[in-house]
Amino acid sequence: MGIGVIDSDGRYNKHVFSTCVRMGKESFPERLGIIFRAITEIIQTYQPTQMSVEQVFVSNNPSSALKLGQARGAAICAGVMSNLEVHEYSARAVKQSVVGKGSADKDQVQHMVKILLNLSGKIQVDTSDALAVALSHAHNGAYNAKIARALGK
Repeated sequence: MGIGVIDSDGRYNKHVFSTCVRMGKESFPERLGIIFRAITEIIQTYQPTQMSVEQVFVSNNPSSALKLGQARGAAICAGVMSNLEVHEYSARAVKQSVVGKGSADKDQVQHMVKILLNLSGKIQVDTSDALAVALSHAHNGAYNAKIARALGK
């Protein structure tokens, strides 16, 4: 599972932290606990004000989709228990926001994340996906704020 923390004012984005949480061979309930504890620790360390996660897409394998949903649930619970606003975005919306094309492939997303956050070297796909979700949320928040200002709210 990829985790990414950015600092953004809606226009400028700065990479703060990113990692991939690897679970190993533990039982499934223990892996959910690992996700929950890892995200809780990162929240305590970096003190984000909001959290964004990717929505589950329907998979051909119901068992995999269910496990992915449970992993997301552990992550979301960590955010909610830390009093964060939690926002969800579809993979297509994230790709549209970061790459400009909702059907972009993983390599295109990874390339744009590196450009937008001024990163060099290789980053893991799960990490670039997490950072892409964070960037999408930052872009979405800036857009919504601009609309609110235009409407006088």
